[in-house]
Amino acid sequence: MIRTSRGPLLRGLPAVIVVLAACLGPWLAPHGMDDGVGNPFATPNSAAWLGTDRLGHDVFSQLLHGGWGLILLAAFIAGVVTGLSSVLGAVVALWPRLGAVIERCADLLILLPVVLALLMVVMSWPQFGTVGVLVVGIVFGVPYCARVFAAAATGVAASGYIEAARLSGESAGYVIFREMLPNMRELLLTQLGLRFVAGMYIVATAAFLRLPTLLGASNWAVMVRDNASGILLNPWAVLAPSAAIGVVAVSVNLLAGGGRQ
Repeated sequence: MIRTSRGPLLRGLPAVIVVLAACLGPWLAPHGMDDGVGNPFATPNSAAWLGTDRLGHDVFSQLLHGGWGLILLAAFIAGVVTGLSSVLGAVVALWPRLGAVIERCADLLILLPVVLALLMVVMSWPQFGTVGVLVVGIVFGVPYCARVFAAAATGVAASGYIEAARLSGESAGYVIFREMLPNMRELLLTQLGLRFVAGMYIVATAAFLRLPTLLGASNWAVMVRDNASGILLNPWAVLAPSAAIGVVAVSVNLLAGGGRQ
């Protein structure tokens, strides 16, 4: 029992540490984002624990400043996509005719590359900025996720207690939110973790391509791109933000998987 209770916490501990550091980073950073502390791509020293970037800024301070936007937007996309997909999956299972229409629309969206859609939307309407990135992440994340929930909800919808609830005249909202979704909580947790990784991919891609967003001039994805030319001089300028993205993505999935136990 002790292992079961501590396991999820240990799995998610790296994500918690990185997320807290990213959220509190602007107050914890020893230097400002625009403060020069040494020569470009200097190796780690007492003034810059992870060395400096291409402009002589402290990599550690840039790392603390650059994570909150990516994590916040990815978490928002994950939550909305998972919530909408679970409801759509239940609708598909309960009303097959309406579900057939939903599935056809989902098939069309699945065929479109998300990066192409991201470029088209954000570059065509740059005034949308972060909203455009969020819309693309949600619209193109729901179809695949909804099909996963629909497959799981089909078996739940055929169970006796769901049929009894419908025959007794319970509302559609009651059947979906009180009867079906609680019985798919393991899938909800799993998809929440996967959708977070997908959200990180979309938001990091937008930042890497310098599409108009509200993420700020410096974030982990931009740090990787801008400092790639000096990776042999100071590898930490690239490895640190890359590791931060990877640790958050993997640990959130482990935490979501541990929550099923």
